[in-house]
Amino acid sequence: MTLHLYDTLTAQKRPFTPIHEGKVGIYVCGMTVYDYCHIGHARVMVGFDVIVRWLRQIGYEVNYVRNITDIDDKIIKRANENGESIGDLTERFIKAMHQDADALGCVRPDSEPRATEHISQMLEMITTLQNKDLAYQGQGGDVYYAVDKFPSYGKLSKRKLADMQAGASERVGESDDKHNPFDFVLWKSAKPSEPHWDSPWGVGRPGWHIECSAMSTCCLGESFDIHGGGHDLQFPHHENEIAQSEGATGKTYANNWLHVGFVNVDGEKMSKSLNNFFTIREVMADFHAETIRFFILSSHYRSPINFSDTALKEAHTALSRLYHALKSFERVVIDDGVWDSEYGQAFTQAMNDDFNTAKAMSVLFGLAGEVNKAIKAGDDKQALYFATMLKTLAYPLNIAQQNPSEFLQASLSDDGLSQEEILAKIDARNQAKADKNYALADQIRAELKEQGIELEDSRAGTTWRRV
Repeated sequence: MTLHLYDTLTAQKRPFTPIHEGKVGIYVCGMTVYDYCHIGHARVMVGFDVIVRWLRQIGYEVNYVRNITDIDDKIIKRANENGESIGDLTERFIKAMHQDADALGCVRPDSEPRATEHISQMLEMITTLQNKDLAYQGQGGDVYYAVDKFPSYGKLSKRKLADMQAGASERVGESDDKHNPFDFVLWKSAKPSEPHWDSPWGVGRPGWHIECSAMSTCCLGESFDIHGGGHDLQFPHHENEIAQSEGATGKTYANNWLHVGFVNVDGEKMSKSLNNFFTIREVMADFHAETIRFFILSSHYRSPINFSDTALKEAHTALSRLYHALKSFERVVIDDGVWDSEYGQAFTQAMNDDFNTAKAMSVLFGLAGEVNKAIKAGDDKQALYFATMLKTLAYPLNIAQQNPSEFLQASLSDDGLSQEEILAKIDARNQAKADKNYALADQIRAELKEQGIELEDSRAGTTWRRV
């Protein structure tokens, strides 16, 4: 089955053909490290984590690059507000970013280039653009990209420069020395006390867009297979990256553009200005990290998702169904032979259709149903067969890989019953049943259920899980 990707640039789903057979170069725009990562970042992290995992699953050698923006207006402002150095601020939040991504089950990128370590590549690209008459220095010292010199500007976002200029005068102050309102900065003149580097245009620091053009081509070459990021980066960031990179090299920058959909809260895009902004850490305080991952993967990566406590609770219940199907077996071993089965082919077909995780998950729930039916019929061998298939197919999504009992019994709350208290109540219930005091046994079960503990009786005894 051929892998098909939806390319934002061509607005088409088409077969994927890498530049170099068997190898894939993928660049994802990473975080600006001045604060904790939010749920929107989580969606990009998890979305591209699964894309990378699936590419490797079907045999590609993947070079996964995700940059770190460690110099930026927001970083400078936050460091000044905190009274700390830029280096201390960025290192602290890079560490926090890695902790959050690890908790969400994401593989580390093969390379994490930092903007401050690639200044020379940025200066070289800006010089090339200036030599090609695609860049100019304004009277204030800043260097700008001349968008009207790049005929295909707007091709990614499907915008025409002439149309964009309507009403653009409101965006241009009287002191602005740009030739066109949509010209964007490549190099900023240094302000007093700001970090700066030497350049042919005076001391200063890079603009945001040039960072990714320089780092991506440095790590992956002038042309590479996949460029990704959040939907909000299509314009102007990715549009400007194309103008810079293709203007400098004369070559196609990225062969495929993949964009992750927005995270909405109550139908509105999550943002600090609307006060509906949630960090990954805040959400992980109330929900299991794998539940968050499952919630993200329950929708196609390009579709918007609506974030809420209710949605996360539903995701936890659904994920628990998969773990519940696996909990009857002490050890389920991954078996790559299951990929040739009907279920394996259905899962592969879904993932090869532009990484349709939502459809792939429906295959997993079908298998969970088969496990439960086999257990109910007393066919342990058949149940284990389907459980093995379930865990194997779930592996590229990195869900349902933990110990089932540990996941089902995990508590994120300090005010819930402890495991020792639960087991003591189960012992008391067992004794009540032995004494034929069924009313007391039912009372204990009801009390546990009120506190979010579900008991399950089977031939092997009584087990429990949090709901």
